[in-house]
Amino acid sequence: MTDAGLWSLFAGSFLASTLLPGGSEALLLWLNLEQEHSFLTLLGVATAGNTLGGLSSWIMGWWLRRRFPGADLEHPRQRRALAWLEKHGAPLLLLSWLPVVGDPLCLAAGWARIPLARATLFIALGKGARYAALLWVSSPSG
Repeated sequence: MTDAGLWSLFAGSFLASTLLPGGSEALLLWLNLEQEHSFLTLLGVATAGNTLGGLSSWIMGWWLRRRFPGADLEHPRQRRALAWLEKHGAPLLLLSWLPVVGDPLCLAAGWARIPLARATLFIALGKGARYAALLWVSSPSG
């Protein structure tokens, strides 16, 4: 059962960070309250899944730019994300955890050809900080 919870957290975190709808916070909070896993284990699993999900959006953006080099991003959110990225660069991916704008931001980063290593670093830092804050706030006392 313990491993199943962690795998569910990983899968939920991954799906929550793709262009598909979903959320991982409820499962993370429940697992934290159950106290079967350490803070660092939960943080690592959730961050890894969510980061890989964000990178799947980055890969889609990179692939779309490569496949359709003359095309523009169609959705206004994606165009805004691309404009922000062009202005602020990879550190803007610290905000990839935000609802609504985070997924298009990762897609736009791939489209803008933000280097994979830099994208991974900033996506992981942003998503990890959010999960750390959720775990800290929800940690049972004592």
